[in-house]
Amino acid sequence: MMAIYGPLKLILDVAFFIMIAHIIMSWLINFQVLNLRQQFVASIWEGLNRLLEPIYQPIRNILPDTRPLDLAPLVAIIIVISLRDFILPTLLFG
Repeated sequence: MMAIYGPLKLILDVAFFIMIAHIIMSWLINFQVLNLRQQFVASIWEGLNRLLEPIYQPIRNILPDTRPLDLAPLVAIIIVISLRDFILPTLLFG
């Protein structure tokens, strides 16, 4: 079971840190610390959006519309933490 648990936990850890980076970057962009007119910042932002939109979009379809506040990243992080820390160990180790 450890051969399955290790890679799955690693994938969930990487997903967690990518989501955290996306959230922090969105705050920095909204507070005008980062500027999307800089090519490097814009390319990282676009890459993170392309990577995470397939995860966020189904969650946005389920959640009610809270226009200025996007709750999909919060729900996605809660799901990843739940899978990584509670559900995955229970399924694999009983």
